[in-house]
Amino acid sequence: MNATSTGALLLCRADPETVRPLAHLLREQMLLTRAGGEWSVLVPEGKPWRGTGPGGGDPEPVDRVLGGWATALAVGSTWPVLALWWDGDRAGYTLAAGFRRTVGYIWLADGTPVGEDEAMRTFAARLGLDPVLDLQALEELTRPDPESDAEARLRGLLAVLTRTGLTLPPGLGPGESADRLRSVAGVQRGAERIEWAGWRDAVRVELDAVEAGSLGPWVRGPRARAIAAAQLAAGLPLLLWGVHRRSGGWAAAGAVLLAQGAVGLAYHRAREAAERS
Repeated sequence: MNATSTGALLLCRADPETVRPLAHLLREQMLLTRAGGEWSVLVPEGKPWRGTGPGGGDPEPVDRVLGGWATALAVGSTWPVLALWWDGDRAGYTLAAGFRRTVGYIWLADGTPVGEDEAMRTFAARLGLDPVLDLQALEELTRPDPESDAEARLRGLLAVLTRTGLTLPPGLGPGESADRLRSVAGVQRGAERIEWAGWRDAVRVELDAVEAGSLGPWVRGPRARAIAAAQLAAGLPLLLWGVHRRSGGWAAAGAVLLAQGAVGLAYHRAREAAERS
């Protein structure tokens, strides 16, 4: 990989219809398309890691930007999110799943592993991979191999995930530049552009998704209210912390939690009002 081949992908273990509502809440322009029977992929249209960070500070590294986005998506969903990223010096992944601690691994550009072996075991467990065959293949990626650079390591990771149904379109993979990824994603059948349209539309999209989804019975009653209250309680300090640290990714995670909590409470009240009328 060369210095200009910075790229990033967000792999979500859910179909595009399920991913779309939360993707809107990231307030970033992205392309969304299917990546197999059980997966979707989000491709950033911009390059926030090249601009100045929140508050006018230094640019954030691509891994930090992607990690924040993955966390923001995962805390508001029931499916895991895998962020893949690479630049001229390193490549790696971050796996986010609910409120659990994120797990990640990094390789230098020449393929030298600099992560912890435990990360791969946690990675396999959270994605429900085979604890013998799949884990063995993943652990091979943590051992020195002069024939494998960082790009090859990420391809090896994706090869293991094909057993879960992940299928990335040709040209949409490690080593490609952000511009190339955007071009390839844009011509995929069924690809759609995700754009921020304001909180009112975001709430509407979220409610539509809840009504049509399998989680509909879980959005009302004492349990739903408790979950919404917990999201609000966790989202505000996380948002403030992200703003204080000038981290757009963590601020986005807090904003998603606040939005999810607010939507949950508003939905519950609206449904009760509709039934009384």
